[in-house]
Amino acid sequence: MSTQDAVTALKRLGLPNYQARIFVALQQLGAGTAQEISEVSDVPRSQVYGAADDLVERGLVEVTESSPKQYRPVSLAAAREQLTDRLERERERAFDNLAELRTAPSERGEDGAVSTLRGSQPIDERIADLIQSADSRVVFVAPAGSFLSGRIETALRDRAARGAFVTIVTAEESELERFDDSPITVIVMGEDNPADFAGRALMVDDRTVLLSVQTDDDTVDEEAMWTAGSSIGRILAQFMQSGIESGRRRTPD
Repeated sequence: MSTQDAVTALKRLGLPNYQARIFVALQQLGAGTAQEISEVSDVPRSQVYGAADDLVERGLVEVTESSPKQYRPVSLAAAREQLTDRLERERERAFDNLAELRTAPSERGEDGAVSTLRGSQPIDERIADLIQSADSRVVFVAPAGSFLSGRIETALRDRAARGAFVTIVTAEESELERFDDSPITVIVMGEDNPADFAGRALMVDDRTVLLSVQTDDDTVDEEAMWTAGSSIGRILAQFMQSGIESGRRRTPD
């Protein structure tokens, strides 16, 4: 890793630019005066004192009250712990604040709008949330078992146990055994029937639909759109139901 890479990584962990550069310079020096740190880090000497003292307050640097004053870094293990703890505190503070500001999902999403999501994890979360919101019926299409995450499986099982009619449509026969201990209905489609989907699909109570597709994007592996309580949602739900029934009729016993 280059010096600049190390500085960039520390900045991502929350250190301001000058503090990151000084901390990296101290790794190279072992210990140093403000002048020495300035020469290695390219931080103006007048700025070294304040930034180095901030690092002392963070518990990342020790200071020797000599003449001239010297600074040396704490061990990397201690620095790792300090930065990790700080990140954890900041994360908790940020999400506690967001939780206070957030409108409950049940109060949103029923306005007929079409929303989009990018990335498998956010899509997993949305699918699980929508399943939990079902009143009476859930149909989840997962062509491969890898599309059915642990959280989604838990949501499907929970909703089925609480009385909803839950159906899983898949191309993998192994899913039959996976859910043979639950009231969930598993439909295994053949490879050549018209009910195959390009990605995952979810229908909840014939009015909420989520459709996803795999992408060729190097940064995003899956994209999805979903809608609740809209006319397009009801139309898509009808298409899904028609496709499933058609495929089911074509599937040999």
